[in-house]
Amino acid sequence: MYLIFTSMKRTQQIALLAIIGLICGFTIPMVAGDNSSDFEEIRKILAQQERDWNEGNIDAFMDAYWKSEDLQFGGANGITKGWQKTLENYKKGYPDKASMGKLTFRVKDITWHSRKVVSLTGSWELERAKDRPGGYFLLIWRKIKGEWKIVVDHTSQKLPVDPS
Repeated sequence: MYLIFTSMKRTQQIALLAIIGLICGFTIPMVAGDNSSDFEEIRKILAQQERDWNEGNIDAFMDAYWKSEDLQFGGANGITKGWQKTLENYKKGYPDKASMGKLTFRVKDITWHSRKVVSLTGSWELERAKDRPGGYFLLIWRKIKGEWKIVVDHTSQKLPVDPS
């Protein structure tokens, strides 16, 4: 392997190392100071999503998502492709402010895969008059045209606790 590697041109060596890194799933851990403004921007977007949801404004909530037919949303009903379809599903599932409740996000972990791709895991909870559903999410964010957008969202719901 060493002989093959040393006989390659520098650009070929860099490309090979990048491919090996992708195959092995290397990630770039967030180091204090590195990416901190991006992390803060993503946290602000999540906080804005909470406010928009809690005001009953699903259209504004959807501003955080990539407005593309390639957006993917995974949930209990399977995978939805496309921003418009995702918006329609939200509006169908949450037809009024009472059904939306008060949303709270909690960020558990953020992993930088590159300067423009981040995965974020966390939990969500809705506080409504009759129940408190909640669950977990995995969001893949991509920096597109200078803005962080959610390009993949997988959200699951915790099973209700049986009081007996």
